[in-house]
Amino acid sequence: MTPVDAKEKPLREEEGTELIRPKPSHHLLAIKVENKFGVLSRVAGLFSRRGFNIVSLAVAPTEDERFSRISIVVDAESAPLEQVMSQLNKLINVVEITQLHPDDAVEVELLLVTLRFDNKSIVAIQETIKKYKASILEQNDRLITISCADYPGKLDKLESILRDYPIVALQRTGQIALPRLEFLSK
Repeated sequence: MTPVDAKEKPLREEEGTELIRPKPSHHLLAIKVENKFGVLSRVAGLFSRRGFNIVSLAVAPTEDERFSRISIVVDAESAPLEQVMSQLNKLINVVEITQLHPDDAVEVELLLVTLRFDNKSIVAIQETIKKYKASILEQNDRLITISCADYPGKLDKLESILRDYPIVALQRTGQIALPRLEFLSK
């Protein structure tokens, strides 16, 4: 069963009643492409020309250096899934496209943030770092740079908390994802 097939299955049954998964607000696509010059530009250009809103995009080589994996999150309202998949399949350098339902994927994103602190706020910041299993990358007497890699929803909560402190700089990578192990062929 592929992640796309699994999307159609109910979450669980209770006394004969099927509970259907909520419809995601975004399409999460893992696109395996040939690792060649200009491929990312062509993929991004396809979305731009069609007016599809890209929420996040990340690209890096795979375990096989001939290929790269593009993780792209597209707003479901702006981009009908069938149309997106059809257009991507027309690109020569696209090898494989997998649509991942959030329940069927392991997702992670990286947040980097530099905060200004004082003697009063540093204690609360350190407690937040510990609670969210974040890491201190750099610190001096008035600034601290933190990193945290986790599910996007958890990073949203962390970012919301950290906005109570003066943010000097903030950057998020965008989501990357792979199918859960149960969906990978053995």
